[in-house]
Amino acid sequence: MSDERLRQQIEFVLEIDRLKSVLRQSYLLGAKRRENSAEHCWHTAVMALVLAEHAREPVDALRAASMLLVHDIVEIDAGDTYCYDDDAAADKAERERAAADRLFGLLPADQVGELRKLWDEFEEGASREAKFARALDRLMPLLHNYHTQGRSWKEHAITAGQVLEHNAEVSGGSEVLWQFVQELVADAVEKGYLAE
Repeated sequence: MSDERLRQQIEFVLEIDRLKSVLRQSYLLGAKRRENSAEHCWHTAVMALVLAEHAREPVDALRAASMLLVHDIVEIDAGDTYCYDDDAAADKAERERAAADRLFGLLPADQVGELRKLWDEFEEGASREAKFARALDRLMPLLHNYHTQGRSWKEHAITAGQVLEHNAEVSGGSEVLWQFVQELVADAVEKGYLAE
């Protein structure tokens, strides 16, 4: 390929295909298999476009969606860290930073800056868009668990207290969605999907 910029972009595009092979703990609705990280990124990005009106503060939905499209690319190298696994979370930030350096480093310099800035903004969680994006990132697995009758929760003996503690960050991005989470968790306990 004669154009170095295009070569770098194509290399990145082909490398991120590997995200489709990174399995998460959540099961797909109506399917017997677990969700992969690429599906999760796509789904949460669409959620940002659909649910933006429920953000705690007005947000740029496209910026939040862009963050969600790139936030888990690092799992290609770092793997998916199960949100309730405190031991695996101990070195998660370090593993993910190294992965971000390598993966975004495949791109031309200007695009490295653009995409890495989105990833860093999501990780820092300080902007309105990042808070909202992080809320959606927490909400989607909860929806999967609820609508698969707590399949993953049951497999890992997760309790309602753990779910509420882990998902408390939703409140920073959306008061409405946090109320919804609390109601969903209470209903999951009542239905036997989730241990008290």
